[in-house]
Amino acid sequence: MTPPSIHSRHCARKATPAGRIPSAGFTPAFALFAILLAPLAGAQTAAPLDNSGSTTPPSSVTQTAPAPPPPPEKVSPGPTPEGSTGPTSAQPEVTAFDIAVRAPQPLKDLLDKHLELQRYRAVTDLDEAELARLIVLAERNVRNLAGTLGYFSPSINITREGGANQKPTIVVAVEPGQATIVGGVAMNFAGDIADSSDPDAKAQREGIERDWRLPAGQRFTQDAWDGAKTQALRELVARRYPAGKLAGSLADVDAPTNSAALSLKLDSGPLYRLGPLQVSGVERYDPVLVPRLARLTPGTPYDQNQLNEAQLRLASSGYFDSAYIFVDPESDPNAAPVQVQVREARLQKIILGVGVTTDSGPRASVEHTHQRVPGTNWRAVTKLQLEKKAPFAQTEWTSIPDESNWRWVALARTERVDDDDLVTRSSRLRFGRTQAGDRIDRNMYVQYDRASVSGSGQLNSSAADIGDGSALSVNYVWTGRYFDSLPFPNKGYGLGFELGGGSTMGTQHLPFTRAVGRWLGIVPLERGRIAMRAEGGAVIAKDSARIPGTLLFRTGGDTTVRGYGYRDIGIKLDNGVTGPGRYMAVGSVEYQRPLLRDGRPSEWENTFFIDAGAVADNPKDMKPSVGIGTGVRWRSPIGPLQMDVAYGVKPKQLRLHVSVGFVF
Repeated sequence: MTPPSIHSRHCARKATPAGRIPSAGFTPAFALFAILLAPLAGAQTAAPLDNSGSTTPPSSVTQTAPAPPPPPEKVSPGPTPEGSTGPTSAQPEVTAFDIAVRAPQPLKDLLDKHLELQRYRAVTDLDEAELARLIVLAERNVRNLAGTLGYFSPSINITREGGANQKPTIVVAVEPGQATIVGGVAMNFAGDIADSSDPDAKAQREGIERDWRLPAGQRFTQDAWDGAKTQALRELVARRYPAGKLAGSLADVDAPTNSAALSLKLDSGPLYRLGPLQVSGVERYDPVLVPRLARLTPGTPYDQNQLNEAQLRLASSGYFDSAYIFVDPESDPNAAPVQVQVREARLQKIILGVGVTTDSGPRASVEHTHQRVPGTNWRAVTKLQLEKKAPFAQTEWTSIPDESNWRWVALARTERVDDDDLVTRSSRLRFGRTQAGDRIDRNMYVQYDRASVSGSGQLNSSAADIGDGSALSVNYVWTGRYFDSLPFPNKGYGLGFELGGGSTMGTQHLPFTRAVGRWLGIVPLERGRIAMRAEGGAVIAKDSARIPGTLLFRTGGDTTVRGYGYRDIGIKLDNGVTGPGRYMAVGSVEYQRPLLRDGRPSEWENTFFIDAGAVADNPKDMKPSVGIGTGVRWRSPIGPLQMDVAYGVKPKQLRLHVSVGFVF
């Protein structure tokens, strides 16, 4: 907390030895007063508090601009040498007197840290008269410090204790009295936001008034007053008005009635509209890449959130290591140029990874990315992952987005899934288009699937039962995410569906239709939240159709039905083996409760959940498999880390489930 300041005039004076109180040219009492107040010059008086020349940061601090040089590392002040004055926070090498503060919290901590008397403790040659003057002058300092916490009528008693031959103790006893309460708030606007008939301007003005952080009836403190003004200015410059400023503010404190009347004036300046993009830093990639990824339309009103989202899209695209987007408030408001500075990523990179899951055990992976395949503008990402249950190799090629943000995509994948009794070797070829938006993703593609099943579980089972076959299909996938934040949402919902149709290949060409829907809803509570999840799927075809197992359904494991092994829930075949089914339903309800640390929510959460899932070849045959359990969540730097212990009701056993990340 910064101590309060008092307006005072600076007086020229001759240099004096450190720690001595000057006397040449003016009286010692005035010299003491000047020394005591010099560090406090230049801010507000206690009552009234006038901020018309406020030091609130200008609107440009909200801009996403090139990072300033890092501030110098804070160095703790060393001990104050004997005979010198020093900062209030420094410990003296020797002490001429002790200080005892007797006041309730948090006033006591404030006085202990910022009391000006602390500066003179190392001045060992103070005589009794000088010490007495320091005590008299300290009362004003104490009164101003108390005023920052809203106590403008404190009872202050500063006394000297100790014998003539003993080191004195200065006792500062303060009864703060009644705290000052905000009596009324007058908020005025100037500029376009005050004169515009645009509904957006009116909504922004009403939002600033509604979100004001120091309304009538709340306790007044200097920190709360400064914080409320800063928040109001931040909301003003976040949208439409990047050149907005705090034109004036006043906190008029009536000490006898312990009330404060607040007033402030916000000047929005003109409405700003985005102009053309001015891009720097692009050398290796196609120049159209930046505007297509940023998706900032000239002529739209300025919105800092949109700039931040565009900056995030550029930085997370893989083409750039960093990106800065900002608008200069000094530019033309009618078409403010959008400055975009990027630093390109390497043309190629290799990522090595190791991990472990309770479903598949340890894993290792290698991934190679080529940002621009020679002769094309396409990106190629090739990955090889080795693990016990489901190793795979995959390559995916994507074009740069067009003006509507659609990309061409080509994918090839081969995988081996070991379910103990059945081993499914599958291959997949896909070609289509994809569009990734801020909230909505769309995919349209043609896909070829081939699954070859072997293992002891195929005995006495038909190819259709175990998912051995091939198919060609046309598919459309839509996903919408409406969460308040990712990857740690507190409320909102996600909704997605897949719809496809095609024909089996091989000896018989039989048509089929495949549909999948999924939903996740998060409902906030007073403490914690409820997460509800539902998923369902169906493949409609003749019983004899050999649908590849990769298009059929099995469930169970870390992210589906806990308490069961990976893909343990499916169709029980006549030979006792679990095979894939044509209908699937999964549901889950989870209570997520933050764990408190010092009375505040920490990065850890405790969860209680119940999951259920079923797979069948006929909807009427679906019988749920239920799992219940508890676990913990950690908001790790790479996403939510969840560790759950679940009891599977059917197998009657406990399982540990560990996974990382939020996926929908």
